[in-house]
Amino acid sequence: MNVVRPLKRDFGRPDHGWRRRMYAILVDAETDAARHFNAAMLSAIIFSVAVVMLDSVEAVRARELLVLDILEWFFTLLFTAEYIVRLLCVERPLRYALSFFGIIDLVSILPTYLGLLLPGFHVLVDVRLLRMLRIFRIVKLPLYFNESQVLWRGLVRSRHRIMVFLGVVLILIVVLGTVMYLVEGPSNGFTSIPVSMYWAVVTMTTTGYGDIHPKTALGQFITSLAMLLGYGVIAFPAAMIGAEAATATRQVRRPSRVCLQCHSEGHDADATYCRHCGEPLPPVDAQ
Repeated sequence: MNVVRPLKRDFGRPDHGWRRRMYAILVDAETDAARHFNAAMLSAIIFSVAVVMLDSVEAVRARELLVLDILEWFFTLLFTAEYIVRLLCVERPLRYALSFFGIIDLVSILPTYLGLLLPGFHVLVDVRLLRMLRIFRIVKLPLYFNESQVLWRGLVRSRHRIMVFLGVVLILIVVLGTVMYLVEGPSNGFTSIPVSMYWAVVTMTTTGYGDIHPKTALGQFITSLAMLLGYGVIAFPAAMIGAEAATATRQVRRPSRVCLQCHSEGHDADATYCRHCGEPLPPVDAQ
């Protein structure tokens, strides 16, 4: 039987105490407490991103500066506390800090502190840019969705085919750009091969800005072929990822069985006892 490896990196599960309980809520298990925590953090991320967006509107910021600053510091302190607790409740905090979501956690809270500590360092970085970096909090959203793991698993499984596909697309872009540079030439706006490659990207993605377009009959014929080819460019990777995601969905063991004693998960649906500590598992309906 094929076993699906979990997507979560092994940051080290604590053996006992409050660290194990916090690990079960923040990192590992799908208990009621973990689901409630995820729902609360989802709401906090969405509201904090809304605050960042409102902060960029000068009229709103001029009228509600104090309220926006209070809300921003509230969310910053909340996410800081979450980040610190995550570091404390794992056995390998450095591994978590260097993971993708660990870096996102850090990037999402640093701008507020840097804006406070370095208000006059305009040569280093503009404070407004630091504030806008807080928008990266929205990247944390997939961490709280189980479905995102299925999508990520599909991306990982099809990564080699996607790389080959992107290589073929790059070759087509270079070929089309070179051909159009020879056919149309600088007089029709195709002043260089890189500019022609830009036209090829815009055309194959069916964006069609219209800032560069062929004027000769042969160039228009090549453009028509590139547009038709573009539909395949869009559909092919989506089909690959969709097929792999469907396979991953079938292989994910559901529902997740969580041991209330040691908080380990991933048990078979018909399991009666925990495979780690031997304690009886609660019924599926109880979770």
